[in-house]
Parts: sequence; structure tokens; C-alpha cells
Amino acid sequence: MATPSTTGRPTPERIFNALNAYQQTAALRTAIELDVFSAIGAGANSAAALAAKTGASEKGARILCDYLTVQGFLAKDQGKYALTQESAIFLDRKSPACVGSMAGFLGTERARSIFDSLTLAVRNGGSVWSEGDNTKPNDEFWVAFARSMAPLTVPSSEFIAKLLRAEEGKPTKVLDIAAGHGMYGINVARKNPKAEIVALDWPAVLQVAQENARKFGVADRYSVREGSAFDTELGSGYDYVLLTNIFHHFDMPTCEKLMRRVHAALKPSGKAITLEFVPNEDRVTPPTAAAFSLIMLANTDFGDAYTLAEYEKMFHNAGFAKSTLHPVPEMPQQVVVSEKSA
Repeated sequence: MATPSTTGRPTPERIFNALNAYQQTAALRTAIELDVFSAIGAGANSAAALAAKTGASEKGARILCDYLTVQGFLAKDQGKYALTQESAIFLDRKSPACVGSMAGFLGTERARSIFDSLTLAVRNGGSVWSEGDNTKPNDEFWVAFARSMAPLTVPSSEFIAKLLRAEEGKPTKVLDIAAGHGMYGINVARKNPKAEIVALDWPAVLQVAQENARKFGVADRYSVREGSAFDTELGSGYDYVLLTNIFHHFDMPTCEKLMRRVHAALKPSGKAITLEFVPNEDRVTPPTAAAFSLIMLANTDFGDAYTLAEYEKMFHNAGFAKSTLHPVPEMPQQVVVSEKSA
């Protein structure tokens, strides 16, 4: 829909802004690299003070911060800059909820360059880059993911721990497939001192997960299995299997194949816990979940963002009796809990 003017008539402004949207990515990444948000949070609220604090030119600091104000990341009053509530929570390094490290994955040249071939991907029905098959290892890519994206997991990992009733402290065996940074399983172990976590991923990626397990004091209850989720022996007798952000990388037959393996690994009455971007049946709402399909089109050979009906079909075909949807508060993702019949 075109952006209306003050007269109510359509204008080309939305088109202009969309074609220039890469500039917003570059500006936010630059501000994170220069630690602008932390500097403002610490009191460097003028262009001159920011230049001195960050090593930037005064002109550069002014223009960057004015742009960030236009985009809603900062506020400005009488030449002084201030953090918005959103930036104070998520972009100031002193905040425990800071997610600025995501720029090390989402803001890279590699992430952007993949979309330079989007026209070819649309014609092809999948990625045209050489590493679009996520059944194969890609250490540089996934280690960068593991080291950059962990802060974003806090709300969803807390939510999953509550779904698993981790605070009750019952003996629990959990398999974390495609564990990455490991924080979903680690948070269950932190909440439940009787939880044993088995993390599965590529060897280089598991090193990051093990670092985090040591950091959060659960390494004695944290073991690993190296390799592919489609080939490696998973073990058995799990109360829960965590499948966080994995299914969107593959087509439906491949997802079913993995879920059959998960079904076999669970104990009777065990549950599979899937965290995903789940669009509505119209595939255009809610916005973030619906738009995620385009990311998968550009990045993977066969991936997509699947609707609840599609997950229910895949998981039913894999042997699960029932699947229920649980929205994660204040996050664009949802959790699908799938029950294995006794």
C-alpha cells in the first residue's frame, strides 16, 4: 500500500524508503560498532561528546545520530541526544537485555550479499548460493550465529523453561537438537538442577555451547553429540526434545524425517518442543513471522516459514498425537508442543 500524503493521495515515499532501506541497516550496525548507544547512556549526549567518546568526527556523529533519531532509535531535544526506551533496553551494553551482538551475524556483508541474488532465488524457488543446504556443516556461518545471537534467546528460553515446568526440579532428560549457542537447554538446566541436557550440533558449534554451559554453571549436566541431526545417533528415553529454529531450513518431507527420529528418541508421553516463526494461514500476518519466508527463500535450498496447519500435518505424519501452539510473549515466534502418545 502506498504511503498517503497529507492530502490523502498515494506518494512514492514508501518505494523510495524501501529502495534505500539498506542504509538503515548500515547506520544501525555502525552505531553498534562505535558503541554509540552505550556512550549516550553514559552521558555523552552531544555530537561533540560522542565524537570524543567514540573516536568519530563531530560531523559524522551528528549526522549518524540525527539519522538514528529519524528512524526512531534515538530522541533529540535542543541538540542533545537520548536513548529511546527500546534502545536503552536492547542496544546499551550495560543492559542485561542488550542484543547488539546480533549485528555480528545479521549485519554482515555475507548476510546482505545473499539478497543481491534474490531475483535468481525467486526464479529458482530457493537459494542460489553455494551453502544453502543446511544438512551439511558450515562452521564459519554457524559459529558466527552461535556467538552473535544468544542474547535474543532470553525471552523464548525463559518461556520454554516454564512450559517444561523446569522450576519443579524433577529429574528430566532433554535433547537439544541444532543447539547452536546452547542457551535453550542451558536455561532449562539452570532452572532445574536435576535436568540433564544432551546437545547435538556440528563439533565447532558445540564448542560455543560448551563455553556457555561452563559460564552458566551447568557443564556437569551438559553433554554433547557431534554431527547431523539426520544421521547422528540421538539416543533415547528423553522427556523433551528441543527443536529451536531448525525446521524453517528444510522442506516438509525433510522436516517429517527429522520428526520421526525425534519421535523414536522420546520416551512414552514425551514431548517435542518446537520454536519457530509461524505465520497465519493467510501467510501475510503477523508481519515478522510472515516475512521470514523471504529470508529462507534467499538463504536455503528448500526452506520456508510453515503455518500451524502444516506443522500439525508434518508432526502427525511423524507419529505425534497432538500439537498445540503457544505464543511467546513480546516475541515474534511461537512454540509448538507436540505430544507422543503413551
